Amino acid sequence: MPTQTTSSGTSPFATGDADEDGAELPALPAPRTIEATGIRTALIDDIAIKTIARDRQVTTPGLAEALALSQPVVDDVFARLRKAQLVEVLGMSGTAYRMSLTSSGKARADDLMATNQYVGPVPVSLEAYAESVRLQSIASARVRPEAVRRAFAGLVLGDDVVRQIGIGVASGMPIMLYGPSGTGKTSIAERIPLVFQGGVFIPHALEVNGEIIRIFDPGVHRVYPGAVSAQHDRRWVYCDRPFVIAGGELTAESLDLQYNAVSGFYTAPPQVKANTGVFVIDDFGRQRMRPEELLNRWVVPLDRGVDHLTLHGGAKFTVPFAVLVVFATNLDPAGGFVGDAGLALSDAVFLRRIPNKVHIGHASRDQFHEISRRACADAGLSYDSALVDRLIELLSSHVKEPLRPCIPRDLVRQITWESRYEGRPPVLNSASMARACRAYFAATPVGSPFGGDGPESA
Repeated sequence: MPTQTTSSGTSPFATGDADEDGAELPALPAPRTIEATGIRTALIDDIAIKTIARDRQVTTPGLAEALALSQPVVDDVFARLRKAQLVEVLGMSGTAYRMSLTSSGKARADDLMATNQYVGPVPVSLEAYAESVRLQSIASARVRPEAVRRAFAGLVLGDDVVRQIGIGVASGMPIMLYGPSGTGKTSIAERIPLVFQGGVFIPHALEVNGEIIRIFDPGVHRVYPGAVSAQHDRRWVYCDRPFVIAGGELTAESLDLQYNAVSGFYTAPPQVKANTGVFVIDDFGRQRMRPEELLNRWVVPLDRGVDHLTLHGGAKFTVPFAVLVVFATNLDPAGGFVGDAGLALSDAVFLRRIPNKVHIGHASRDQFHEISRRACADAGLSYDSALVDRLIELLSSHVKEPLRPCIPRDLVRQITWESRYEGRPPVLNSASMARACRAYFAATPVGSPFGGDGPESA
């Protein structure tokens, strides 16, 4: 694993390749020998055999592409399998050999598939993975106030809140966003990855004690839009920093390796997929495991930056835990409730491990107007300040609701849904707002400050 830095000092992975503007392209140099892969020869040969069995026929460049290995390494694999009479040459495609399995090779493939069906890029070693996480740790990323302000510019937040969030992100330590429901905690958490510039390398798979663990997940890892060096190790994918969000479905079991008895290999748990990125525990306290259970499970990871996982045979191993954990919750870290019926969290031992606590409260009157203006602009509606004043009156005097930041967006959505159903352009006026409020609050407030709620006039 390389440890050199670029001339700008921003990346530990560089080969000297440059784009057309002269900027260095990120890369992990591709291994040129079997030994340099860090993976046992037998495992690479096994994956190659299964790949050829799947494709029936393959060229040496095609096999290199499938295994994500350099051509010299694959040429070595081909020569070894041919000598063992597991593959046979069918002919040439240009200067490349075209091959298929012999009868012995097919029998070997059947035996391999019966125990492990993994076919794809050759995994990386645990040592290489741990080093990559260390070099790309989110805790060592540079976080600047201007990047934080830019990331949260799409939300209406007080300067103090943005500053607190920025300090928490810069620390690399867990953050708790707490406050009443509907105040935008999840929206804030989702924007934290936007603070970081550049990408990170994520391996397709990891090998531990002969077992294969798939890490790269297209549903989690977004390929970085920029180019990478043509010389890079294709067993790694250059991605945006990972962002994983887990809600009420999170269980203790889901934080462990997921073994598929049919395929014979593992899927990494969410905290491993989130390494070098952000892991949001949304609606913390509503999971199918008690908050104390989750925090208990993560005492060692949060303290020491490592997690302990167990293979189905009982063997344990250690992986890095380099994740910015964000808890979005209605729980009150001081005990009691946060505006809504919820749970209390008052164990000082656990709270000490979440050093950054940011209260996200209801909107001020000015903020409520700004949120409403933006919601209208996004939906193509004309903003009406007087109408929003009447909405605020309705909330305070009739519905008895605080100024939740989610309300303007939710009411605008009600209005656009109604117009879509009726096949006409959306219109924001007293009648449409009255109907939206009636649907949203499940009642027609007595003495509503809005006028009639009949059909729109032509």
